[in-house]
Amino acid sequence: MNAIEVRHLSYSFVNGTDALKDISFNVAQEERVGIIGPNGAGKSTLLWHLNGLLPERHLKNPAVTVLGIPVVQANLALVRAKIGLLFQNPDDQLFCPTVWEDVAFGPQQLGKCEPELSTIVNNALNKVGLAGLRGRSTRHLSQGEKHRACLAGVLACEAQILVLDEPTSDLDPRGRREVISLLRGFVQTQIIASHDLEFVVEVCPRVIVIDSGQIVADGATSQILNDEELMLAHGLERPHILRHQHPHQSNNLSNRLNH
Repeated sequence: MNAIEVRHLSYSFVNGTDALKDISFNVAQEERVGIIGPNGAGKSTLLWHLNGLLPERHLKNPAVTVLGIPVVQANLALVRAKIGLLFQNPDDQLFCPTVWEDVAFGPQQLGKCEPELSTIVNNALNKVGLAGLRGRSTRHLSQGEKHRACLAGVLACEAQILVLDEPTSDLDPRGRREVISLLRGFVQTQIIASHDLEFVVEVCPRVIVIDSGQIVADGATSQILNDEELMLAHGLERPHILRHQHPHQSNNLSNRLNH
């Protein structure tokens, strides 16, 4: 059973703009997949569909399944218990006075009580290196600490799938390295949208390129991102980390999709 299955997903905004056009792909359990593309390509819109954040009218004919569960209105509580979404801006996700309270909020909503609650929260904080900051105000955290606190909140809910939107945004080099180390150490399935292509190379063995709401390439990260012609055609650049390699020629792009 795949962690995520998306079949012929299309989505239009209320003004008629097409955001996603016939998107289809699978993500295996414990796989780490990067989602890349230019601004406005539809990356965040795709992530929001994975746990039903978009209006109910788009859940009538399910195009997405999570661990075999269709993402429809009746299943949203079950789906959201299995898939944890991290927003690009951690301030949109942190709302409790202290780190401990914020991480504990999700498990409490799932019915966890003491002493199990404290065990769950402390374990999550230990995993992200915030055990010493459990009493710290969430407003007084660094940007990197905020990202890790949000991640701890997802881990505390025992999410089997992590969906992250720009997890390295606004991080200094130390914070970025910390996030990379954390994500590479997790066994959960991960779907990560990012403009940080160096980060994608380090974390995601597979990458999906989206442009104008369509998948234009899907395959091994080193092959896709090392194709300079493909990257430039879709508003991207070949990462410096790959520049010592020879770019793949267009006639060798077995992973490029035709639309």
